Amino acid sequence: MLETPDIDTQKLRGVSLFPPSEEGKKDVHLSHRRERFRLLKQLTRFGLVGGLNTLIDILILNLLLLSFPTTSTPRILLYNALAYGLGAINSFVCNKYWTFKQRQPVSGRELVRFTAATLLGMILNSGMLWVAGLVLRALPLNATLWANASKVLAITATMLVSYLGMRLWVFANKSQHTPSEETNITASRKRTMPLHGGHAGAEQCVTDEPLENLHGRYSLSVVLPAYNEEEVIARTIVTVLDVLNSWHIESEILVVNDGSADRTGEISAKLASIYPQVHLINHASNQGYGAALVSGFQAATKELTFFMDSDGQFDIRALRAFFPFIEVYDAVLGYRIERQDSWMRKVNAWGWKTLVRMTLGVNMRDLDCAFKLFHTSFLHEHPLETRGAMINAELLYRLQQGNFTLREVGVPHLPRLGGQATGARPRVIARALRDLFVCRHRWKREAHTHPQRIPDSTHQHV
Repeated sequence: MLETPDIDTQKLRGVSLFPPSEEGKKDVHLSHRRERFRLLKQLTRFGLVGGLNTLIDILILNLLLLSFPTTSTPRILLYNALAYGLGAINSFVCNKYWTFKQRQPVSGRELVRFTAATLLGMILNSGMLWVAGLVLRALPLNATLWANASKVLAITATMLVSYLGMRLWVFANKSQHTPSEETNITASRKRTMPLHGGHAGAEQCVTDEPLENLHGRYSLSVVLPAYNEEEVIARTIVTVLDVLNSWHIESEILVVNDGSADRTGEISAKLASIYPQVHLINHASNQGYGAALVSGFQAATKELTFFMDSDGQFDIRALRAFFPFIEVYDAVLGYRIERQDSWMRKVNAWGWKTLVRMTLGVNMRDLDCAFKLFHTSFLHEHPLETRGAMINAELLYRLQQGNFTLREVGVPHLPRLGGQATGARPRVIARALRDLFVCRHRWKREAHTHPQRIPDSTHQHV
């Protein structure tokens, strides 16, 4: 097995890869800023949902008052309860899936707690409405204005109670999972694709076997495509090295510098000169994301090949959950939990995924998630044609057309700490669209010329 030296950060500082004293302070500062931003975003969303609830509540109340006018306090309380209940249904759905980012199905405990919190809110809301009604009733107001003035006062008084109930009780348990806990929860979801070779019962063969028991069973090539990532490339490589060494897995790290105009190549070359596990592949010019991956795949020499972006938005430790599955599946594919990208990139990703599904019939949860594990033999025996952002779509198309098996596993997604994303540039999008339609036409013609054949297995399943 390949000897893997311990990582010496002092040695790294000696070659000026990152600042020696401000790094920790910067990390803490960024962590605090992210936490404050996350809380502010959650409060903003809760406020928007509350505004929508109020709109629904008042609209329903006014419709009832216009349809059945009254100044009777008991009837207004009944109208109020109906309006409040409809607003509560909207509150549950929006706050669960948007404000507090719940992805699990609705549980009985959630419904019981939400119902209790809603009933408490209705009692408090109606009580405040009754008190406000007694105070305002003496004023010369018509029935509609009197009821709405009372309603505004009641809503103001119950808003804080509603937020605290949602945040600290109804959604508290599930919204506070750590990334590793959420990964374990979502890892149980499986794509329903036919098993390669028709191996029955493969699902039961997958266990949570500790990685220590898998010592010596794998060798791993890690492909890191990089383009203008000088701010984060050293941190990414060092982290990968450290984690792989702690796992005692025979490995190699293939950094593919895709014609970077900054110090990405220089920093990677210095690390490669220090650590024999690190190998640098240089492109003289920027050839595209797919070209960088293909260069890494072609150079891979280990049994398994894993690729991950170099921008620091993934934690290599999430790969640990993939190993039990790669023994029974041909590929294990990550999908991002709470994707930390701009809304524009999310919209672009949704549009691209929809277009690929319609064009190639590939339907994946997270098509372009750059956290995937393959058997190296598959990558060598099925060479890829595309060289741009279409590469992930082609990979999954090849898997699907060959009746290979796959498993999707949730992985944490982190905010970008440096550099700039290039996937949403018009030139990149235009190239991907061109590749998609050109390849679709060619592959469709080839499918008619050469009927689909299920390839022979090149690796064993448990």
